[in-house]
Amino acid sequence: MLLTVGIIIVFVSCIGGFAVAGGNPVSLIHAGEIMIICGIGLGILVVSSPKTVLVNLKNDILKAFKGGISDQAKFIDLLVLLYELFMLGRRKGTPALDEHVSDPTNSSIFTKYPSFLNDAGLVEFLCNSLRPIVDGRCKPGEIGGILKSELSSRESEASRSIKAIEMISDALPGVGIVAAVLGIINTMSNLEDPESVGYKVAAALSGTFLGIFLAYGIGVPLGRLVSLNQGQEMLYYRIVERSVSGFATGLSPIMAVEIGRRSLDKQLQPTADELEEKCKDAAKGG
Repeated sequence: MLLTVGIIIVFVSCIGGFAVAGGNPVSLIHAGEIMIICGIGLGILVVSSPKTVLVNLKNDILKAFKGGISDQAKFIDLLVLLYELFMLGRRKGTPALDEHVSDPTNSSIFTKYPSFLNDAGLVEFLCNSLRPIVDGRCKPGEIGGILKSELSSRESEASRSIKAIEMISDALPGVGIVAAVLGIINTMSNLEDPESVGYKVAAALSGTFLGIFLAYGIGVPLGRLVSLNQGQEMLYYRIVERSVSGFATGLSPIMAVEIGRRSLDKQLQPTADELEEKCKDAAKGG
């Protein structure tokens, strides 16, 4: 919602200021210039990005328009879920986690937290994080390095969307110049009609304006917002990474999830007492 409001403010301020200064907003609209800039910009994006990046970019932009993914309730659900899993592992041994890790959709623990279960990527990361502990395939001190390596790979993959937005934002001013040059060529080839020269020059200049406007009025701030949203989303993975690593090295379940709680931004972070109360309620329910 805020993204939509921001875009409206940008457009109203720009077009409104132009109108107040005596300009006619309609004179900024030239179908040919719009087609050149948007078409070349889209082509550059397609040429420079594989299909997976384009799909992720679409999803990231949709998330930005929906207001991002920050949800304190989901963070709390994740922490309490981890606590329940760690308590089970502590009481009955880590092999008891196998049935939950192998089939999370039918797990009596995972199904209690639909906000977590609906995030396929996070479910996969948590299950993959616990499998080496359940199977005993690595030493407790080694799990942290494994998880950090996977998390780094996920962060690198997610950042490709941001790089695509930054690339197209950098390219748009140049594309605007291309549109302007084409407009000038069109003008110079029709000098026998003096009355149309002014209109065609204005159309050419509108191409330069549109390229710069889209780059710095929309592209750059959108890239920044997507970057912030991805940072928030990675917090879920970082909680899993730090909590599982702590549990694997011998921390008590409540201290393991406390490490995860402290990984959160202050505005999303539940208090230690609140988290402890939630964990106790979950333990009673179990």
